[in-house]
Amino acid sequence: MKMNFLYRIVSLIFISTVIMGCNNEMVSNDVINVNVPSDRLPEINIDTRGNMIVDEPKIEASMTITENEAVTFNGNIGIEIRGSSSQLYPKKAYGFETRDAMNEDIDVPLLGYPEEEDWILYAPYSDKSMMRNKLIYDLSRDIGRYASRSKFVEVSINDVYNGTYVFMEKLKRDSNRIDINKLEETENSGEDLTGGYILKLDKADGLNELFYDDTNSFTSSFLPYDANTNQQIHFLYDYPDIEDITVEQKTYITNYVADFESALASNAFASTDMGYAAYIDVPSFIDFFILNELSNNVDGYRLSTWLVKDKNEKLKMGPIWDFNLAFGNANYCGGASTNVWAYKFNERCPTDFWVIPFWWERLLEDPSFVMQLQLRWNDLRSGTLSDMTILGRIDQYHALLLENGAIDDNFNKWPILNTYVWPNPYIGADYNEELTYLKDWISARLSWLDDAIAGL
Repeated sequence: MKMNFLYRIVSLIFISTVIMGCNNEMVSNDVINVNVPSDRLPEINIDTRGNMIVDEPKIEASMTITENEAVTFNGNIGIEIRGSSSQLYPKKAYGFETRDAMNEDIDVPLLGYPEEEDWILYAPYSDKSMMRNKLIYDLSRDIGRYASRSKFVEVSINDVYNGTYVFMEKLKRDSNRIDINKLEETENSGEDLTGGYILKLDKADGLNELFYDDTNSFTSSFLPYDANTNQQIHFLYDYPDIEDITVEQKTYITNYVADFESALASNAFASTDMGYAAYIDVPSFIDFFILNELSNNVDGYRLSTWLVKDKNEKLKMGPIWDFNLAFGNANYCGGASTNVWAYKFNERCPTDFWVIPFWWERLLEDPSFVMQLQLRWNDLRSGTLSDMTILGRIDQYHALLLENGAIDDNFNKWPILNTYVWPNPYIGADYNEELTYLKDWISARLSWLDDAIAGL
């Protein structure tokens, strides 16, 4: 097993040992509830009907959402624990689907968001600011790239307060989420076959995160730069999922990605007609690059990385997902640094199991790609990604959480301030120090990127 991968597993086992017995899926009625003020964030209470929430399958439960003291949802749900390494934290994240009286899935508009059935309650834990994911998702939408809509909420399970959460849309094909063509099982030739598809670079689903085969994925023919233990890049099928995707559809999307990679690796890679630009939506790749570099996302480009191919369109990067270890919140592989390229992860951690495709080094060898990147960066820095705008967003989140008492309540429930939680590179004595670290890190990162991008 690779050393960096082993290091992370050992760290996670340590976390699991420390927190053993703290699982909060099933809470007894004699636990004292946290006193909360009347002026609240939206409140979500989940009644598990005496059952324990597990990681698959979803259990039947009911949920009530209260906004401004008015109940805006009261109905059935199916709920399960979600996440990978985050499952080892005592504060669990959950995925749930809304259901009708017959326990069938039903689309519902929740907290003002477009109706759907699949939702997520993300549980900030190692991210003690509680706002890294929300920040990057909001910035992504601000620059015109869909990311999950999100909102701070407070969650109780069986009437026992469980902390401040971020309510989020689950990424999936939907006209109000990843808006691509619905590809039917009967569409296996011609124009119909061209989309839509959703692929992921990520850990494999299920108990074995390292298990990839032709039922759930296909493998790149090109080895990643700087990786030195023969790692391979695996593309997981997300939509159509592995139960529905046909042989013809698998063949099409596999060949499309292979043709893109071959064009990118070729001597004519910079050609408009024969090179990579014939296969990919370049602006989406540039925006994806900017968001991952802005945050120095240690998982960027290699995990929780989504790609979309719509009908009769080119391959696009995104939407972005899972930035809880970004913005200086990882103590390995340069994750805390403000002066390194995230896309050069393989140089710093060449033995990690999950590495980055060769794409980004190669794209940056094209003067046209670099010029477009520089123009886009300079444009965004004058507005949406200016220091003032980004830090102003953080101040707005802080004011909201402070006004509602959500910070004190969360850390009374989970007293982890001034305590190491994997993989924190910085441990603030209190919440204000955590927030100051985040803001100072972002300011330093933006300053470095201004020079680094100009010098490409």
